[in-house]
Amino acid sequence: MKDIEVNELKERLDNNEEFVFIDVREEYEYEDDNLGAWNIPLAQLPYKLKELESHIDEEIVIHCRTGARSGNAKQFLENKGFKKVRNVLGGIVAYRNLEEEE
Repeated sequence: MKDIEVNELKERLDNNEEFVFIDVREEYEYEDDNLGAWNIPLAQLPYKLKELESHIDEEIVIHCRTGARSGNAKQFLENKGFKKVRNVLGGIVAYRNLEEEE
């Protein structure tokens, strides 16, 4: 599925749209700043597949700091049969930059 730009993510969050939102950064990064996503560090993702299976047919939006780890997470989940996975391009850094511009 096509990746998502931060402006679309912000609009969807502002509108309280329904989707599974995952932050694959480490716990300490999440504690410093987060967007309210479900925190599953990238290294823990394989161990959380059972919990995620109920969302296999739902849209899943994944982010990290800049988009690299979440890109890896997207590829991993797609390889496990998840079809509607989107990576936040630029990650939380781009999201916060967008907020500063407004």
